[in-house]
Amino acid sequence: MNHNIASIKEDLKGRIGSRLTLTSQVGRKRQSEHNGVLAEMYPAVFVVDLDQGDHAVERVSYSYADVLTHSIELEFLDGETQLFG
Repeated sequence: MNHNIASIKEDLKGRIGSRLTLTSQVGRKRQSEHNGVLAEMYPAVFVVDLDQGDHAVERVSYSYADVLTHSIELEFLDGETQLFG
């Protein structure tokens, strides 16, 4: 499926409050995986509240371009699992 930033925003808009698994690229050939909830959306970024655990931060924000360029992947954990990234 061919995505652009506008379609990514539209897809995420209906999923605020949904649980997800976030996989981000943290270095060369290294990935970090976290679970959380899509909390808020802004014109340039969206915010994910991370589950409590060994994380140094409770919230992270990413730009829609991060999804478009595959810097992060989002997998929603509801009945309609959809993968972005």
